[in-house]
Amino acid sequence: MLQQELLGNGGQVDGKVVQTFQTSFNQVQNILDQNRLLINEINKNHESKIPDNLGRNVGLIRELNNNVRRVVDLYADLSTSVTKPSTDTAPSEGDSKGGHKRNRPA
Repeated sequence: MLQQELLGNGGQVDGKVVQTFQTSFNQVQNILDQNRLLINEINKNHESKIPDNLGRNVGLIRELNNNVRRVVDLYADLSTSVTKPSTDTAPSEGDSKGGHKRNRPA
């Protein structure tokens, strides 16, 4: 299903790209599911107003923040992997540059 969405209007997508998308989105979904549980626990602790529970929220909020950073990193890595020029694939038929690819500095 993801592959069909990426293909759009009859375009072609490398199977490796689709696999990268699927892996990344699965990782992101797992982290977001974990964040939902963390947020629920943080809310319960906050509502309880029990000092030990409120103290525990400090660690839970740190974990939540780290998870958000991981999601951002996953999307950044995904973006980089999709947008960087691929030197190991043959040029497409419509390549107007005659198959020569210029790599941009990182």
